[in-house]
Amino acid sequence: VQLQAFGGGLVQAGGSLRLSCAASGRTFSSYCMGWFRQAPGKEREFVAAISWGGGDTYFTDSVEGRFTISRDNAKNTVYLQMNSLKPEDTAVYYCAADPDMIDLTTGPGYWGQGTQVTVSS
Repeated sequence: VQLQAFGGGLVQAGGSLRLSCAASGRTFSSYCMGWFRQAPGKEREFVAAISWGGGDTYFTDSVEGRFTISRDNAKNTVYLQMNSLKPEDTAVYYCAADPDMIDLTTGPGYWGQGTQVTVSS
């Protein structure tokens, strides 16, 4: 599966952004989907994940309650809605896919290119 993320940009603290990740292929609904981020000088970290059908979602503690993840299997797209953004959310955000949820959160099989999110204070 090929992934293309977009929707990043510059936003003030407290603002919102929605990232999208479009996937190619006819088996999108067979993949768990997720988002990761990498801030300057830091390792890439898990942000959020969603199960095949969208019934289960997972978030890292630092974004719980502020970010939501959703998917539209008819459009082969996964979304990350980011609200109440903080300067520490500044990073390059990557979407990822894997058939297995555990593998998705620890070492996805497929990565998209990153999209920059910058939150100004």
